[in-house]
Amino acid sequence: MTMEIRHLKYFNTLAEELNFGRAAARLHISQPPLTRQIQQLEDELGARLFTRNTRGVELTPAGVALLDDAKRILGLVSVAKERAGKAGLGEIGRLDVGIFGSAILNHIPRLLLQFRGRYPEVQIALHEQTKAEQIQALREQRLTIGFNRHVTAEPDIMVETVFFEPLVIALHSKHPLARHKAIRINEIIDEPLILYPSNTRPGFADDVMALFRNEGARPRVVQEVTDVVTAIALVASGFGLCVTPDAARSLKLPGVVYRPVKADPPPTIDLVCLYRRNDESPILGAFLDIVRKFRPAAVE
Repeated sequence: MTMEIRHLKYFNTLAEELNFGRAAARLHISQPPLTRQIQQLEDELGARLFTRNTRGVELTPAGVALLDDAKRILGLVSVAKERAGKAGLGEIGRLDVGIFGSAILNHIPRLLLQFRGRYPEVQIALHEQTKAEQIQALREQRLTIGFNRHVTAEPDIMVETVFFEPLVIALHSKHPLARHKAIRINEIIDEPLILYPSNTRPGFADDVMALFRNEGARPRVVQEVTDVVTAIALVASGFGLCVTPDAARSLKLPGVVYRPVKADPPPTIDLVCLYRRNDESPILGAFLDIVRKFRPAAVE
C-alpha cells in the first residue's frame, strides 16, 4: 500500500479530534472505514500513530512526528489545488501586452486597470512594439495580446476591432482657429502640419495624408516625428498643428487645445487587438472578455 493524500487527511482529522467518532463525522464517513485507513497508514509506516485511552485516542511519538509533516503536505496540496483552479480560470499567471503610441495615453491603461481590478494576481507586462514587432512576438509566444491600428488578419493571427476613435486637431491656444468649436480639414490646408509617426508606414500618418487628399489638397508638412508626445510638444511650442486620435487629449501641455475635426461623418481611426488564433489561454480569454465589453470614456 502506498501512502496517499486521503490517508494524511484522515490522520490529521483524527489527530485534531482525538476521537474516532467525531473524526468520522467530520469526514462524512462511518467509523470502520476510518479505522481501516489509519491501520493501513500505520502498516505502511511500520509504526503505531495512536493509542487508545478512556476518552478516545492520543498520539504516539511517531504520530506527533508525522503530524507537522502531514499538515504541511496538506497545506501544499490545498495551495496547489487553489492555484491550479485559478490558473484554469485565468486568475493567475502573466499577461504580456504589446502597446503603441497614442492609445497608451488613455484607452489601454483603462482596459488594464479593469483587468487588474478583477484579476489582481495576474502579472501584467507591457511591451512597446511596432505592428510588425507585435506580430513576430505573438508568433514566438513572447506576447499574449497586442494593440495597434490597421492590422490585417493572417492565418495564425486574429484581429478584433476594439472601437473607432475620433480624430482631433491639436493647436496652440493663441491660434485664431482655437476659437472654433470644430475645425474643417480645408481650414488647415495652408497651416504648418506636424505629422507622426515617421517610423511606421503604412500607418496613422498615411490616414492623415488621406484626409487632405480627400479635400483635393496636399498638407504643408513642416516636421515628421516618431511619436505623439513629441508631436504635441511641438504644438505647445507653436511649431504647428497636429491631427491626432482623441486619446491625445490626455496630454495636457501648456498652451495646447484640441478641437474635433468637422466633417460628415467625422473621421475616425480604429484601435484593434491581435492575438494568436489557436491561443486557448484562460488569461487571454479573461482579458478578451473585458476588451469586448470596453466602452471608451470621453477624454476631458
